[in-house]
Amino acid sequence: MTVSFGKRQLGDGHPCFIVFEAGPTFEGLENAKQLIALAAEAGADAIKFQILDPDRLVADRKLPFTYDVLVDRETGKRETVTEPLYDILCRRTLSHKEWRELKKFSDARNLAFFATAGFEDEIELLESMKCDSIKIASADVNHYPLIRRAAKSGMCLQLDTGNSSLGEIEQAVDVIRAEGNENIIIHQCPSGYPARLSSVNLRIIQTLKQMFPYPVAYSDHTPGWEMDIAAVAMGANLVEKTITLDRTTRSVEHIMSLEPQEMRGFVQAIRDLETAMGSPRRILQPEERKNRTRYRRSIYLAEAVKAGQALADVKVEFRRPGFGIGPDRYDELLAFTFTKNLPTGHQLSYADLSSKGKEECAA
Repeated sequence: MTVSFGKRQLGDGHPCFIVFEAGPTFEGLENAKQLIALAAEAGADAIKFQILDPDRLVADRKLPFTYDVLVDRETGKRETVTEPLYDILCRRTLSHKEWRELKKFSDARNLAFFATAGFEDEIELLESMKCDSIKIASADVNHYPLIRRAAKSGMCLQLDTGNSSLGEIEQAVDVIRAEGNENIIIHQCPSGYPARLSSVNLRIIQTLKQMFPYPVAYSDHTPGWEMDIAAVAMGANLVEKTITLDRTTRSVEHIMSLEPQEMRGFVQAIRDLETAMGSPRRILQPEERKNRTRYRRSIYLAEAVKAGQALADVKVEFRRPGFGIGPDRYDELLAFTFTKNLPTGHQLSYADLSSKGKEECAA
């Protein structure tokens, strides 16, 4: 089935919905606007942020969080950094007024705007901003009161599922559906910053598509875009990729993010893939039909023949091009006789055979 994302439709049969994630990598209002402008210029469908209140979300302000940063572009050298989660989240906060300003900034560029919300008043903010979608973080997959409130909004609800069992995903989906909301997108989101290849598990995309009638998305936590291309090839209806102004920024998620000069290429690579995926049916285009004849083979005489001889008694060769009688018709023509004398190297045609041969070949 398809779901509505504002005026857009997501699901099988529709183009992959491309989301650039700026929530973990922006610092301040102006920096966020830069990322929004770049996303719009690159041709993305949406920009995503995370509405956070560190004071309410994190009870232990010294709770450590570990991630990798890129130290050297040339060598790819990394460094592991540990700092309080509270400090990280504080870098991602804006006032309600600033969030509204960003939403208007996105609207002006025809770029859909949505965010992850962790509290009911944040859902209310997204509602008041007339956002088309809301996302539930993977850490909140069992936060049924929050999920229930989000479902009641009627907005398209995106469910992150990192570190969740299939049973937990089913239960969360049931909570959403119980509120009459079928506008659901289920995300495969590998854990890690960046994610290890062993945790990407792209095959789960197909499992989720078999289990649920809803579009399935892939939220990428790996460097580069190879995994995104693979995810789309495996049926992902939406991809979410983090963007940054500078991949060497010493903060979480920058290491695996796209930089400005890569964003347009990322979008184009997905669109090119969709074109190349084609159709499950074998449909030959007129140009393909024309070209295949040029490269196939025809029956040629390997010796001169006289009228009345049977094809079975004559040596032939199968040579290109295929504008004459093809080798697939050779066996059924063996009993037919020639209507005239013909030289060596002649390309056999139906006019060279007896009238009986021509009638049968036409049939």
